Amino acid sequence: MLKKLFITGAGVSKDSGIPTFRGADGFWTIGSSNFTPQEMATRKMYYENPGEFLLWYYRRFASYRDVQPNEVHYWLANKNLITQNIDGLDGKAGNTRYISIHGRLDKVTVFNSQEILTPLEDAPWDVVTNSNIELADDIKLKKLLLDLFKISKHPEHGFSLKPFVLLFDEYYTDLYQMGLAEQEMQSADSVVFIGTSFSVNITSIALRYALSNNARIKIVDPDPIDLNIGGIEYHKMTASQYISELDRV
Repeated sequence: MLKKLFITGAGVSKDSGIPTFRGADGFWTIGSSNFTPQEMATRKMYYENPGEFLLWYYRRFASYRDVQPNEVHYWLANKNLITQNIDGLDGKAGNTRYISIHGRLDKVTVFNSQEILTPLEDAPWDVVTNSNIELADDIKLKKLLLDLFKISKHPEHGFSLKPFVLLFDEYYTDLYQMGLAEQEMQSADSVVFIGTSFSVNITSIALRYALSNNARIKIVDPDPIDLNIGGIEYHKMTASQYISELDRV
């Protein structure tokens, strides 16, 4: 029997009401008043301007923490899965072994050198929400967020907290289960990419492993990118359409 590995991107969570990253309302199209999202989502910004970073992150991501899984997440619940999404919906759907290679919205970690494994803690988003501070009140929100993340002027190694999310100027480590992800890629006979634009490194790494293994490769996306590689199966459809098609077979 083939060992099948699924690698998912933002397109899988779209039906749950979460924006994709590069669509009209995508996460990477809306920054703050002074910075682009690509500038905001960096370790450099977190260190140099933590209040601005945390304010943007809370407003742009934390509002989706209570979103529920859709039928695709439930379909993937018993599959070997690596997801680029930080929304945690695969866990909510019951997948106990999935790899969230870019982190999780509901967790934070102690700020440290990237190679150091640090324990995860629950993110304090509910504390912020229950504070009754107006979402538009930059000053009060920043102060509360900085207090909750144990930051005065700059984050301190081994003490301050950092959202458990892989930022643009960071790299994959075992904190994000990279070693386990590579094991899954190396042993897969079939790799199915669903709802991803192939714009991040993990998809390139997975594709490279799949090609070296002569694995069967499928790409599922309403507007799939043509990789100009022979033998790849393209399914021009949404994730929900794809699983519906499989169920009919």
